[in-house]
Amino acid sequence: MSDSQSIRGAPPIPTGPKGVLSIRTLAMPADTNQNGDIFGGWLLSQMDLAGAIFAYKTTLTRNVTVAIEAMTFRKPVFVGDVVSVYGSTVRVGRTSMTVHVEAWVQRRNETDTILVTDGNFTYVAIDDNGRPHPITQQSQDPAAQI
Repeated sequence: MSDSQSIRGAPPIPTGPKGVLSIRTLAMPADTNQNGDIFGGWLLSQMDLAGAIFAYKTTLTRNVTVAIEAMTFRKPVFVGDVVSVYGSTVRVGRTSMTVHVEAWVQRRNETDTILVTDGNFTYVAIDDNGRPHPITQQSQDPAAQI
């Protein structure tokens, strides 16, 4: 399957990232699975970190991950790929918010970016005691703060 094709049954691949860049990192050999590809758990953790950074820019308080849904692993990530993770707001509730997180890669010796994984992450704002905290002070535009 070429990078321009999507996995059967998966939503169509967007032509470019949606949202605000939250993290950019390099996939390294220590992050590989038994097949030599980047371990899905590593990528998931990068996405969770990016989503949490994005959520913080909206809630201006600590957040905890409470749900990950609709994850779609579309393409593998390889050693040497530059991984860029973007976030966009899906929903803001009283104490929680859902962030759509997309991971895009730029492969070595290529200029195009490829969507490799996306999903929805839900975070709950918490106070210093770890209890849910109402989201009262939302930023105007998370993109302006990053």
